[in-house]
Amino acid sequence: MSSADETLEKIRTTVEQETPDDIEIASVTFEGPELVIYTPDARKVANRDRLVPNLAQTLQKRINVRPTQGALVDEQRAREEISSTIPDAAGVQNLDFDHDTGEVFIEAEKPGLVIGRHGETLDEISASVGWTPEVVRTPPMESSTVSNVRNFLKQERTERRDILERVGRQINRPTTDDADWVRLTTLGCCREVGRAAFILSTPDSRILIDCGDKPGAEGEVPYLQAPEALAAGPQSIDAVVLTHAHLDHSALIPILFKYGYDGPIYTTAPTRDLMGLLQLDYLDVAAKEGRAPPYESQQVRDALKHTIPVEYGNVTDIAPDIKLTMHNAGHILGAAVTHFHIGDGHYNVAFSGDIHYTDTRLLDGAVNDFPRVETLVLESTYGGKNDYQTDQADSERVLKKAINEAHDRGGKILIPAFAVGRSQELMLVLEEAMRSGDIPTVPVYLDGMIREATAIHTAYPEYLRDDLRQRILYEDENPFLAEQFQQVDGGQEMRQDIADDEPCIILTTSGMVTGGPVMSWLRLLGSDPDNTMMFVGYQAEGTLGRQIQRGQDEITLSDGSGPRAERVSLKMEIETVDGFSGHADRQGLETFVETMHPRPEKVICVHGDEQSTNQLSSALYQKFNMRTYNPKNLETFRFV
Repeated sequence: MSSADETLEKIRTTVEQETPDDIEIASVTFEGPELVIYTPDARKVANRDRLVPNLAQTLQKRINVRPTQGALVDEQRAREEISSTIPDAAGVQNLDFDHDTGEVFIEAEKPGLVIGRHGETLDEISASVGWTPEVVRTPPMESSTVSNVRNFLKQERTERRDILERVGRQINRPTTDDADWVRLTTLGCCREVGRAAFILSTPDSRILIDCGDKPGAEGEVPYLQAPEALAAGPQSIDAVVLTHAHLDHSALIPILFKYGYDGPIYTTAPTRDLMGLLQLDYLDVAAKEGRAPPYESQQVRDALKHTIPVEYGNVTDIAPDIKLTMHNAGHILGAAVTHFHIGDGHYNVAFSGDIHYTDTRLLDGAVNDFPRVETLVLESTYGGKNDYQTDQADSERVLKKAINEAHDRGGKILIPAFAVGRSQELMLVLEEAMRSGDIPTVPVYLDGMIREATAIHTAYPEYLRDDLRQRILYEDENPFLAEQFQQVDGGQEMRQDIADDEPCIILTTSGMVTGGPVMSWLRLLGSDPDNTMMFVGYQAEGTLGRQIQRGQDEITLSDGSGPRAERVSLKMEIETVDGFSGHADRQGLETFVETMHPRPEKVICVHGDEQSTNQLSSALYQKFNMRTYNPKNLETFRFV
């Protein structure tokens, strides 16, 4: 009997000892970080007060109770019973039965009506048909990504269960004695913005945190072949943890599967969907620009298949000696501050990922309250001593003033923005400003992935700010569906028509002007001094966006829709509006550390240029008397 089998047998014995005699335990198995208990008496288990929570506390496991096949009524009768139980107003779109797990997935426009008061409707469903109901929300905006991901995972259920079982056995393998060291190796994003990647190691486990590219620097990838990383073999990595979906953190995760990695990826559900969207677009852009992509779409599907969603605040076992908890980072939808609890209270490390400390129109600000943290790995994008952004109200005034001035000239406003995060923030600002009359109501054209990314936001309203969630779900006032927002879906011909037409606003990717439809818009609009180009997000060193922002007025454009290379003279107005970045500025970063509970002993400053990481590191040391570092790539820290 293998060690995992021995562990499972011990767990089953404990479950049977802790369960009343009238409840039969059919089987117990690992499924990823969860322990799954199959029983013909699932209803009795649910009705026994505190039985499952007490088992979870005793076993220190997340527990899922499922009915055995014999406890289920046939599917046709179950459909009829469920349909008659759920009120019509819930807007049920689909019932999907998983015969292997005894779960029925109920997709509905209003999940609250499916759940019922205190879960009464779900209890009634389970009691009448035996199946365990799981409720998913129908996105208020149609999203091909959400639909495709759900359908793909449904098709891959059998293989995915095999993956989860294998992962569960790996997590529950025996360990050596208490870990006597914890190490962190930097594989990228040190003294630079982009190619985020770290290896967190103990004697028993190795975790890869993020694996991104570097904007504007083709070929500069994380040091994955380092001895601490894939040089030891891809299967030496227990898990990948992804903080958020932006490509400088996620772009190269599929390449791990090309190299032979076959383990789990832990991230939030919206990050999983956005990751797939951005990675497929990454391949598409590379093909259009004549570059050889580093992986194929099959590896993107492999990554999705191996992803295990984690909800904010849930403590999740990801290795024999490491527990992960994700918290809202305030940066983009689903972005997480990742907290790692190592050993039995041995050491705690938190990675900020990218954070925004204060609330925005779209998201709540980053969480910085933890049970314990000895070391914080902190982003430093705006860590320079002069990197102070205007507050959001002032930023919105500047934005509206620039739009009004361009409109008075008869010009168009071109805003390159990240498809995920900044675009949705700007859509909320523009919708309100037009509704209140602060700016003229003109068409707002969405080019690239922006509309699809926006639809994914509405599929996960629980991750949005309360007031925005309320508007979308309960007040039938989805601001993202305002009639002025129009998708550019007619290619270059439609872009030309828009360029020849009346004043308008164009939101387009890419945010750093490194490719995508913004290149076409520069070709069409750049030579007209009545037009305005407005930067609202960080422009990394080496990107065309940074060059334009610094005043370069002769640029070379190359994309799949025009000549191989073309010189364009920029005569349009160039504006930079601070305050819309998804990153905390210098004050926000300092406040995040100052108010962090508990305040860490060490801070490692990463994800910023050399000046920013150095100045933030020095300031944190002087203000808070803590040990700080601004490492180079390929440095290793031993914490204990």
